[in-house]
Amino acid sequence: MEGVLALLIPIFALCIPMVALWTKHLQKVAEINAQATAEKAAQYATHNTELEERVRVLERIVTDKGYDVASQIEALRDARKVEALLDNREKEVR
Repeated sequence: MEGVLALLIPIFALCIPMVALWTKHLQKVAEINAQATAEKAAQYATHNTELEERVRVLERIVTDKGYDVASQIEALRDARKVEALLDNREKEVR
């Protein structure tokens, strides 16, 4: 029994620095992951802010009375395009 104990003491003594190195490595990995997560969170926050700004602009456009006039103008342009396409097809058929 004393022989086994005599062998375990040096083995434990050698394992302590290895465990310390492994713990430092895990700590560095955790720090890197935390930094990456913080950067991603900042990017998402910036992107979210940009989207909120765009939604505000769209809300202003839709609630603005000029939007109705603009949509009517676009509808007229679309109608003219359709009429022009039909006229061109009729000319091609003849």
